[in-house]
Amino acid sequence: MRIHAFHHLYQQRLERSTKPFNARGSKVARCQYCQVAQQDCLCQHQPTASTEVAVLLLLSENEVFKPSNTGRLILDTVADGHAYQWSRTEPEVAMLELLNSPDYQPILVFPEQYVEDHSRLVANTTTSSDLARKPLLVFLDGSWREARRMFNKSPYLSQLPVLSISPQRVSQYMMRRSDNEQHLATAEVAALVFKQLGHEQLHQTLTMWFEVFRESYLNSKTRNRRDDTKPALNEYIMSRNEKSL
Repeated sequence: MRIHAFHHLYQQRLERSTKPFNARGSKVARCQYCQVAQQDCLCQHQPTASTEVAVLLLLSENEVFKPSNTGRLILDTVADGHAYQWSRTEPEVAMLELLNSPDYQPILVFPEQYVEDHSRLVANTTTSSDLARKPLLVFLDGSWREARRMFNKSPYLSQLPVLSISPQRVSQYMMRRSDNEQHLATAEVAALVFKQLGHEQLHQTLTMWFEVFRESYLNSKTRNRRDDTKPALNEYIMSRNEKSL
């Protein structure tokens, strides 16, 4: 499997922690990389990473420790992926350099109704081929309250163009239910963004990978009845085998 920026951030935070973070499901013996129960480890099935786009995950305080996090799934599918801990006043120098790199066009992903300056909004017909530089998609990874705080309290993000999506379906994410049905998991948002930008194959890969993770994660919940037939995983493996022929 490919070790990426999310895994490195997780390890860095773990080394600095003075006490364990006890999230829901903390009693389950989990793979430290894919975060599902060890008996259902998905690491051997990690997708082949795409080079079409770049992604920057900006994570709220303890998001990196939550087994239910889906931001890591995005970096499973994107080779040029970066993950940083959010800070209002002390952002990482490396992250600021990335945002200002001449190699990228940074685009912040956030709902347009919260963007006061509409001149920042990227047209929903824009595709990656319309951009002069490689898109660097910035996702705010945390609860909805945390994401809004990051959006409003980050001066270094305040001038970035903003891409918004309008989900047409209810989130399939049953692990962290939001009161608003249009609040999707981070990986669900990313999959829709990839499709909107014209990366259909990447959209399909992340969508299937999200379903595989969701299936295995729910199998690890003690209140759920296990489904060892794993239809989502089998469909994913079959699809990957067909593409390799």
